[in-house]
Amino acid sequence: MVEQIKKSIRNVPDFPKEGILFKDITTLCKDPVMFVKTVDLMAHRYIDKEIDVVVGIEARGFVVGAALAYKLGAGIALVRKPGKLPHNTHKESYELEYGTDTLEIHTDAVEKGQNVIITDDLLATGGTAEAVIKLVNQMGGNIIECSFIVELEELKGREKLTPHPVYSLIKF
Repeated sequence: MVEQIKKSIRNVPDFPKEGILFKDITTLCKDPVMFVKTVDLMAHRYIDKEIDVVVGIEARGFVVGAALAYKLGAGIALVRKPGKLPHNTHKESYELEYGTDTLEIHTDAVEKGQNVIITDDLLATGGTAEAVIKLVNQMGGNIIECSFIVELEELKGREKLTPHPVYSLIKF
């Protein structure tokens, strides 16, 4: 089944810039069989882990995160770009290839001691997920795992997330 899911992901050359081969999960998401199988396979890892909150990273992480949260009977917390959340937030800046970016999460999104999964569609260099780990740690959340549909292994993003466990359903 994992190979079928892998085949349902579209490759988009030269996006968002020349030389990048973008892994587009929208083709996976529009296929109800592949989407359900993906969520089921990912959620199965956490059935007995008593997950309280799934933290979804803007924007495709919202899709994955909401589905996982529903399947696990957990809440979902959203991590967004600055100025998009309407209440008090924690902020974390992180390095990009050319500059920095910032992410925010509501200060009450994760309570101390809650079991948390951090999720997004894809793990590349790991900078975004690393920033989210810092946000969750700041609130006292217990990170069970960082979970992704796709991992681009050659970019070694998982190394930035150490010592937290990382799971990816599909590796390229």
